[in-house]
Amino acid sequence: MIFSWLLLAILAVSCGLTLVLRRYALRKSLMDIPNERSSHTVPTPRGGGVAIVVSFALALPILINQGYTEAAAAYGLLGSGLFVAVIGFADDHGHIAARWRLLGHFIAAAWAIYFLSGLPAIEFFGSAFNLGWFGHILAAIYIVWMLNLYNFMDGIDGLASVQAISVCLGMCLVYWFSGNGELIWAPLILVAAVAGFLWWNFPPAKIFMGDAGSGFLGVVLATLSIVAAWVDPNLLWCWLILLGVFIVDATWTLARRLLRGEKVYQAHRSHAYQNASRVYSSHKAVTLGVLALNAFWLLPISMVVMFGGLSGGVGLIVAYLPLIFLSWVLKGGAVEAG
Repeated sequence: MIFSWLLLAILAVSCGLTLVLRRYALRKSLMDIPNERSSHTVPTPRGGGVAIVVSFALALPILINQGYTEAAAAYGLLGSGLFVAVIGFADDHGHIAARWRLLGHFIAAAWAIYFLSGLPAIEFFGSAFNLGWFGHILAAIYIVWMLNLYNFMDGIDGLASVQAISVCLGMCLVYWFSGNGELIWAPLILVAAVAGFLWWNFPPAKIFMGDAGSGFLGVVLATLSIVAAWVDPNLLWCWLILLGVFIVDATWTLARRLLRGEKVYQAHRSHAYQNASRVYSSHKAVTLGVLALNAFWLLPISMVVMFGGLSGGVGLIVAYLPLIFLSWVLKGGAVEAG
């Protein structure tokens, strides 16, 4: 009962704070102005993702106090997430050079890894591998890539929010049916925090998330997946499968741009999801399409992996191959016209 009231309170705080941030952005002229690299056509306030950060951060101490989560995991989530959010907030209000942002991102990743005691043994095709210090480095790269790809994928109305909500709810189902119900609390808190923001961000969006919110979501989702891996190595594979739409689109697009020698940190609109939004002339259709992929393709495969029907590596390949095909068909990373 306490947790139900907490979820409602977080939802209300996030929704109300998003409205406050929208008014603040309008007053301070913190607007995303459409240009040739944009996927929107109307000037829109940005920075609403701070509501997600604040509402989630306020809830974590309550989770610790009520015994819903371990203190170390919460400190890892809170410290890394807030640090990334501060960097994103500063960048939303001005500009921070890419190299300094990246340094800050690795500091945040190191914080999370310290409190999580690194990366646990990874199960690959039936064998467990303890990677030691290399595992810590790999985990840091994974966290930094996740927070940056989440920023890359936050380019159309509602997409980043719906992805976070559907992935977290999907993992909560995996946790519940696999007997790992003690892991559901933090993802559910994140769902409530994002849902309050989504009220204002669903197509057509009245406010955008901004770097503070998207980076925060990326680092928190990555950290939650590592927390789960300490409980059961298969859970990490389940997270990676459910996050597949964002991982595949961002990685495919980045790889193609890198091969052409382009500066990957510069703004562009060549992701598969951006091309899809232009093909179908609808942000809503693409956002709901990603929701459908998560619910009807990636979640069932995650369940099969969790219950031993497929090994994690095989399940990942099965899940990702159609997504790679979609990225190719939608010309993700292709040279932009004009």
